[in-house]
Amino acid sequence: MNRHSYDRELMEMAASLTDDQRRKFIDIVQRETQNPVELFGWNMWLGMFGIDRFLVGDVILGILKLVTLGGLGIWQIVDCFLIGNRTRAVNFEKVVNIYGFVKGS
Repeated sequence: MNRHSYDRELMEMAASLTDDQRRKFIDIVQRETQNPVELFGWNMWLGMFGIDRFLVGDVILGILKLVTLGGLGIWQIVDCFLIGNRTRAVNFEKVVNIYGFVKGS
C-alpha cells in the first residue's frame, strides 16, 4: 500500500467518526501502528539479521533473512524499497480493526 492511499483511507475513517470517537481512534492508532521510516532504519542497521521483518510481524521471512544473512546483503537492499509498503499494509490491517472497535463502542 502506498503512502498516499494509506493517508487518504486513514483520513476518511477519522472524518466519519464523532469528535470523541476520533480522539480515541487517533490515540489508539498512534500507539498501535509502526512508523515505516523507523522500520527502514532497522533494515539499514540490522536488516541482514531480519530484525525489520520480525518487527513488522513477518516471522517466517525474518527467520529466512536471518539464516541467509539477508540473502548475503541482496535481500537487505531489496527490503529498503519494500519495507515501507509492507509496514503500511500491516498498519492498515490494524487501523481497520481499531476503526471497527471505536465505531462499535
